[in-house]
Amino acid sequence: MHVAVGLGCDRGTPLTTLRQALAEALAQVGVRPSQVAAAASITLKADEPGLLALAREQGWRMAFYTPETLAAVAVPNPSETVRKYTGTPSVSEAAALMAGAALAGLAQALPMQALLVEKYKCRGADGRNATVSIARCDSFFLRFLLVFQP
Repeated sequence: MHVAVGLGCDRGTPLTTLRQALAEALAQVGVRPSQVAAAASITLKADEPGLLALAREQGWRMAFYTPETLAAVAVPNPSETVRKYTGTPSVSEAAALMAGAALAGLAQALPMQALLVEKYKCRGADGRNATVSIARCDSFFLRFLLVFQP
């Protein structure tokens, strides 16, 4: 199985909190870090040191999507608070669905049923918040999902 990870965080979230959030979210669904095939966030986080350090550490090439692109993705847990600060009601869920679609060569986001972890929230010991969403994006699952979705 391969997954795509969507990441969101407060400005200045340290690497330790991001590591913790990722590890806890992956553990919820029994996914190993080596199964992460894609990772993404919002363009507003393209210069976030902790996020970039996590990507380097994991060997990921991060994708960053505009607020407009993310706002167009249907997600199960939209947030008006997130929209107020970022211009989109979802960062981690929408980013995971977009990254998974890009990996599969699809022009539009995966359907929300691909989410294994919808929006895992983690508050680190430093008081900073991180969110992680995980979308399944292996080819067998996607063929099944795209053929049989209502």
